[in-house]
Amino acid sequence: MSESRCTRRAALVALFAVSVHFAASGRAHAETPAAVEAQDSIPWASLKPEEQKVLARHGERWNSLPAEQQQRLLRGTQRWLAMTPEQRERAQARFKHWSELTPEQRDRARESYHRFKKLPPEEQARVRDNLHRLKKLTPEQRQRLRERWQNATPEERQRMLEHRRQRMERHGRPPG
Repeated sequence: MSESRCTRRAALVALFAVSVHFAASGRAHAETPAAVEAQDSIPWASLKPEEQKVLARHGERWNSLPAEQQQRLLRGTQRWLAMTPEQRERAQARFKHWSELTPEQRDRARESYHRFKKLPPEEQARVRDNLHRLKKLTPEQRQRLRERWQNATPEERQRMLEHRRQRMERHGRPPG
């Protein structure tokens, strides 16, 4: 696989990881109690024992951390504690993958994420559906599709997109 394909693939994976992270943080943020939302500092002693355990590496300096950082760490801890073991394993794998990306790959992933968030909800749903369909393909099918697209002229690509749109409409699904 060429370096540019690996880079694009890494960027797509990173985009997915970042979008899942931000989607989860948005839910956690929405579910945060009003007292925490008030931008007040959170005393270490007020944390639940399981929260203190997860945040132990910050314990000695917790009370000197800015309130915003305390709240961000606490929201992440609450998300972590609410996860199943399988979700935690996936989150750790995503974090490991993200940490292995180059700064340029991370920047591209962030840019893609921001472009995605600017899309209307219907378009976001379409992108998610397409990603799920792509993930269902075998590696060989994905490779053939990638090569076919890369080798196509702009006109052929446009015809491929139009053909797919028509096929989707015939089957009663929105084009995507």
